[in-house]
Amino acid sequence: MYGLFEDEDDLLTGSPKSKLMDIIFHANNDVVRYELENFIDRAAAMEMMIREKCGDKFSDDGDEIEKEIRSFILSRRDEVDDFAKNLYIEMMGSILSKSE
Repeated sequence: MYGLFEDEDDLLTGSPKSKLMDIIFHANNDVVRYELENFIDRAAAMEMMIREKCGDKFSDDGDEIEKEIRSFILSRRDEVDDFAKNLYIEMMGSILSKSE
């Protein structure tokens, strides 16, 4: 009887990041792979867009982009954390809805 309540409590505790990690390790492997591939595709497209729009500012080795990204994260830490939480939740929802 108490096991049921513990599971419900576990679902409601933890950060979005930790819950996503739990879901990744326990959900359907094909669904998780699909979502991770989709995420990487989006990240690649965004980086390519940055290079196209700001090509004169960045060299091909990516060091300047990495410095710019790190600087952006440091200067807007709270906003980045909030946005990341939304992405964790979005990916959780997508994985769970496709795993039903």
